[in-house]
Amino acid sequence: MEEVRLMKGNEAIAHAAVRYGVDGYFGYPITPQSEVLETLEALMPWETTGMVVLQAESEVAAINMVYGGAATGKAVMTSSSSPGISLMAEGLSYIAAGELPALVVNVMRGGPGLGTIHPSQADYFQATKGGGHGDYHFIVLAPSTVQEMADFVGLGFDLAFKYRTPAMILADGIVGQMMEKVVLPKPRPRRSDKEIARQCPWAVTGKPDSRKQNILTTLELDSYKMEENNLRYQETYSIIKRDEVRCEECYTDDAEYLMVAFGSMARICLKAIEDARGNGIKVGLVRPITLWPFPTENIERLSRRVKGILVVELNAGQMIEDVRMAAMGRIPVAHFGRLGGIVPNPQEVLDAFKERILK
Repeated sequence: MEEVRLMKGNEAIAHAAVRYGVDGYFGYPITPQSEVLETLEALMPWETTGMVVLQAESEVAAINMVYGGAATGKAVMTSSSSPGISLMAEGLSYIAAGELPALVVNVMRGGPGLGTIHPSQADYFQATKGGGHGDYHFIVLAPSTVQEMADFVGLGFDLAFKYRTPAMILADGIVGQMMEKVVLPKPRPRRSDKEIARQCPWAVTGKPDSRKQNILTTLELDSYKMEENNLRYQETYSIIKRDEVRCEECYTDDAEYLMVAFGSMARICLKAIEDARGNGIKVGLVRPITLWPFPTENIERLSRRVKGILVVELNAGQMIEDVRMAAMGRIPVAHFGRLGGIVPNPQEVLDAFKERILK
């Protein structure tokens, strides 16, 4: 029988983590995602599943704890919000260079700087373009519902272990804070040390008497070997771009125009589109679920037969760059966004569409 609960998106992350069999969570409080840590502390999974839950002294400490846990093949994660993710950027780059699986949750708030505790989508560049130093990517999942917040914990870990790369759930503060019904995933047991050794032969064991000692380092002073490493990373990213694009299309079969939005903005756009269709304007929606890899081919295909695209984001215009590259200059691509934590209503989106696309 399905277990249905009413909960916040942040709470869904915590419940899903316990049920997935996560080995460790290391985090630090910051609005609007503090409920992830608070819920885990209330659930006390160390008494039921053996999951470690630790409030670190800082975001820098938290991501380095994730780095260490991931190196042993454990399923480990952290969560934070925009300024906290900035502090984690160096550690994320190390985890990517170490080819280690890990899950990071970013519930975005407005910036730059300390900014506001209100919702934003202004970390798109940070998440999809690497965020830290070096030529690396991580898989970025953008939930638009509380159900997806729960579902993407398992999906994020599965993809992270499949490709030995970090995965990020990039949610805006609205999705983290809003309450909806959610069907919780079925519990699965944590993996034993033998299972980890079998599934993760690359894992660092810390046993000096082991015949095969894996050594983890991201430092390579030989330029040619460093280039080999980078080429290996790029080959993995190419496979991910080929096989792991996720995207939702609504009303695109007969669409003459498009809106492109992710997260909570996709929900608002959908209502605006339904209102537009009620007035005879055929608009469709493309909702990228993976922000990296980006659904370039979906947008490129649709751009060949629609007349214009409105990109709607809670930022000054970031995803629009990827949409414009996908559309290849064939049609007008305009942007509508609000800043500072102000959330537009469907009528504002529809008015912007009429003004900037229909004209």
